[in-house]
Parts: sequence; C-alpha cells; structure tokens
Amino acid sequence: MRVHIATDHAGMELSAHLVSHLSAAGYEVTDHGPTVYDAQDDYPGFCLRAAEAVAADWADNDAAWEPGTAPSLGIVLGGSGNGEQIAANKVSGIRAALAWNLETARLAREHNNANVVGLGGRQHSIETATEIVEAFLTADWSGEERHTRRLGKIAHYESTGEILH
Repeated sequence: MRVHIATDHAGMELSAHLVSHLSAAGYEVTDHGPTVYDAQDDYPGFCLRAAEAVAADWADNDAAWEPGTAPSLGIVLGGSGNGEQIAANKVSGIRAALAWNLETARLAREHNNANVVGLGGRQHSIETATEIVEAFLTADWSGEERHTRRLGKIAHYESTGEILH
C-alpha cells in the first residue's frame, strides 16, 4: 500500500521516524515534506499535497472501496495535528480524521473510511504515535450499511449543499 506523509516543523522528527519505520515494514512511502527544518514553515502546502496524492490514488480506481482495498492512505502531522487535518479535509475526496489513541485511529478507518489520519507530533511519544499510525493503516473499512449511509449523506451535502436527515 502507498502511504503519503506530510508535516510541518513540529512533526519532522516523527515524520522521519515514520518514513523509515513504514518503509522497512513494506509500505511504499512518499514524503511530501518539508525536507529541511524551518520553525516558521506553514503546514497547508505540505498537507494539501499529501491529501491531493491520496485523492488522486483513490480517483484512479473505483470510488466504491470494499473493505481491505484502499489504494493508499495519508498521514499529516503537526504539533497538534488539528490544522493539518483541517487542511487535508479541504481536498475533495478526502476524509481526514484526527486520531489521539488506538481506538480513534481504528474507528476512523472502520466507521468513517477515513483515508488520511492527522496526528500531533507534540502530543505523543514516538512509540505511541507509531502505534496509532499502525492502528490506522491496518484497520479496514467495515462497509457496514449504516456507515455507508452516513458517508453518503456527507457526500450529498458536499456536492449539493442539501442536508439529508
């Protein structure tokens, strides 16, 4: 599976670790930056590029993904992960979830078919953050009708502005 990763200065140490760890585990990792530390950098460009790459991977295939068949997933990192997740969610076709523990990471995939996870590099140890990312990457979309229905309502709103009940 392809994994697209991006960060800002606050997540660079975690990002470098994850690139190495995930590559060694057999993932095809694309690092969308930054490549040098700059305490004044701005995360949107990096995170938007990673999210666009995930969206392109998903668009190149059938939009109705079955459990266990995601073509790629993304990881966006920052100090808290909040802004990075918000930026990723601006890309059409992206469902980015902020994960702060193993359960929120798993549920993001299983219930929401999230294709990008946001994580705070200043919020967790390297070990805990790695476990959270692994939980996200190894969880599968359940495909359950209730979750599919809910995602359909969100997609409907995104395309029409109409709220379905």
